[in-house]
This record gives sequence, C-alpha cells and structure tokens, in this order.
Amino acid sequence: MSDLHTLLPRDRHDFERVNDLKNIDQLDLIKLIPELLEWLQDINCPIAIEISKLLLTVPQETIPYIRNVIAGEDDIWKEWCLRYFVMELPTELLQSLQEDIERIAYRPTKGEELEEVQTTAQELLK
Repeated sequence: MSDLHTLLPRDRHDFERVNDLKNIDQLDLIKLIPELLEWLQDINCPIAIEISKLLLTVPQETIPYIRNVIAGEDDIWKEWCLRYFVMELPTELLQSLQEDIERIAYRPTKGEELEEVQTTAQELLK
C-alpha cells in the first residue's frame, strides 16, 4: 500500500500524477479513494475536478466515503462532494444516498445552512 501512495498527487497542480492514476488497476485506485477524496475539500484546487472525475470511475466504492463526509462537520466539503460527485452519479447509485440527501435538504444543520448545502441537496432531489 505504501507504494501506491507514491502515485498520489503531491501538490495542487500535479496533473501528471492524476493522469497516471487513470491508468492504474481499478483495485489499486479503490485503495486510494480516501486520500483522493480529500482533494475535494477545496474545489478551487486545480486538480480537484479531475480527481472528482477519476472517483466517478469507481462510484460504488466511493459512496461509503462520501457518506463519511456527509456525516462529518466540514460543510463546504459536503457541498463539493454533492455538487461534483453525487450530482454526476447514475440514478441507481444516487438512490443509495437518498436518505442522506433528504436529511440535508429538509433538516440541514446550521453549518449546512450557512454554506447553502441544503440548496444543492434540494437540486439533487428534483
């Protein structure tokens, strides 16, 4: 596993490593999901959108980690995960997050309200 970590992007502009990740074995990519998902904490990071697209190649395996973000307290990270990952999921996978999305849409925390995460959740429910 430590060898796999050498494949992770080293900085905000490391498109070379992101492109290399597109060619690794899917099982290896799945092992890197937690670290890759962290790049979605700041969607303004140049490689964040590309990493989001990369995670969408293993959507089912990424969903449990998305659930952890949604259950956490980093409300802007929730927003970016909903907007740039969850919104792109096929309908059948979106259903697996239905309860989480409904909770944010209709019973948001104060932080989620401040970051307007409930608005994105409501968009997902349409």
